[in-house]
Amino acid sequence: MKSFSVLQGVQQAPHRSLFNALGMTEAEMKRPLIGIVSSHNEVVPGHINLDKIADAVKLGVAMAGGTPMMFPAIAVCDGIAMGHQGMKYSLATRELIADSTESMAIAHAFDALVMIPNCDKNVPGLLMAAARLNIPTIFVSGGPMLAGRVKGEKTSLSTMFESVGAYAVGNMSLDELQEYEQNVCPTCGSCSGMYTANSMNCLTEALGMGLKGNGTIPAVYSKRIQLAKMAGMQIMTLLKENIRPRDIMTDAAFMNAMTVDMALGCSTNSMLHLPAIAHEAGVDLNLDIANEISAKTPNLCHLAPAGHAYMEDLDEAGGVYAVMNELNKKGLIDQKVMTVTGKTVGENIVNCVNKNHDIIRPVESPYSETGGIAVLKGNLAPDSCVVKRSAVVPEMMQHQGPARVFDCEEDAIMAIKGGKIVSGDVVIIRYEGPKGGPGMREMLNPTSAIAGMGLGSEVALITDGRFSGASRGASIGHVSPEAAVGGNIALIEEGDQIKIDINANSIEILVSDDVLAERRSKWQPRTPKITTGYLARYAALVTSGNRGAVLELPKK
Repeated sequence: MKSFSVLQGVQQAPHRSLFNALGMTEAEMKRPLIGIVSSHNEVVPGHINLDKIADAVKLGVAMAGGTPMMFPAIAVCDGIAMGHQGMKYSLATRELIADSTESMAIAHAFDALVMIPNCDKNVPGLLMAAARLNIPTIFVSGGPMLAGRVKGEKTSLSTMFESVGAYAVGNMSLDELQEYEQNVCPTCGSCSGMYTANSMNCLTEALGMGLKGNGTIPAVYSKRIQLAKMAGMQIMTLLKENIRPRDIMTDAAFMNAMTVDMALGCSTNSMLHLPAIAHEAGVDLNLDIANEISAKTPNLCHLAPAGHAYMEDLDEAGGVYAVMNELNKKGLIDQKVMTVTGKTVGENIVNCVNKNHDIIRPVESPYSETGGIAVLKGNLAPDSCVVKRSAVVPEMMQHQGPARVFDCEEDAIMAIKGGKIVSGDVVIIRYEGPKGGPGMREMLNPTSAIAGMGLGSEVALITDGRFSGASRGASIGHVSPEAAVGGNIALIEEGDQIKIDINANSIEILVSDDVLAERRSKWQPRTPKITTGYLARYAALVTSGNRGAVLELPKK
């Protein structure tokens, strides 16, 4: 036991005296020390309930013979951080979460960990820490928010952002806007659509790191507390059997996760986080394989913003396991992968029935024969860029139009709200990448403004920053290389014709190589926007060609 280094022997008497100061009994000091990594705070709606989850986990650990000890992890609410300087810090916190959790776990010699995340960067940050530490670990999230209801229809946060755009152009009254404001977020939990937080919680389940229902049981359901207790008990089994994260997060597990990603139509941000988690697990996962998986994986779910279903609907339909069982009918799931249940994926999903074919399409009649995410390449994005294909209307799968070029999000929003963007345009928002931002902001405000003005099926948006999981339409993000390191997106000029073909996985600036070369010869790096503090250090470390997915780390 790792905890013997702080609990056993004469030399550890000073350590035990400090545990005595915590009020710990001799009996507790003879049991395994289980770290409970709680992301509870009173800022994030998805985290306000995590104290209850942590209490349930601790009870489960104690019931199964362990000694639980809680310590915190930070979390940012992307919705509150959206549209101002705070969003520059959101993605960067992922590394803070991973690093601080690693520090706490090793410094205090925990034998195993229970991770309690919920929102966007918190989940991948803790998965990265779990893979890095490689001690028995299980995840239990805080669960999704229930959908809101306005005028008898279910709704969510993405509708709220779009309503602001609708109000700005006179398509919605102030009273209607306030009705949405009061009703779209009715409970605690991660926002109710298939946005980044819920995507990553579902993919945690698909990876095998969370129990059944981890991604879908609503935050306010009693089943969520029961799940937390079960996770607390199950960590003791994982410790006894020495089942570790890297036994679970194998190459095959990541292929399963990417397959489920395509079937669910997850957030494009999963294409940032899965490679980073894989890196920590010693697995080489690049985006070149994404289109290969997408080509053979049917898209089975259209949850908001792609459709009008929500996480509570997916849970009632059978959840992630039911989706995996549907995919397994085509032989798309590796059933041999070990999971935190102590059983294989195949054993876990065998009896998980699809209970609602309107929410989870049968594999024989999917929304599309290809997956919900597409990776595009071309002279605009030589390395890659990402689009949520399942949230793009058919008429925008192929689009050509003039570039409207902006060097920051704020300028783009002013132009959109000022009526300067018209049908057919391609909005380019650059210098918002991991180095150029710095911090790679999400662009939910511009996409929502476009949608709210009724141009969602007529205007494309492209950025070297990110688009939120709540974005819909032809919103193409994560362009790499980014503008700040001289990527071709920096060379686009106002009026250049941009050609997008999502079906062909291509994205092009319709100018010659000679013209691009001439522009490159004149291009000058921009002065960094932030030169001190954590963001400046983050920007200096980010691998320029990898969309901020992995910091410069030694190869495993």
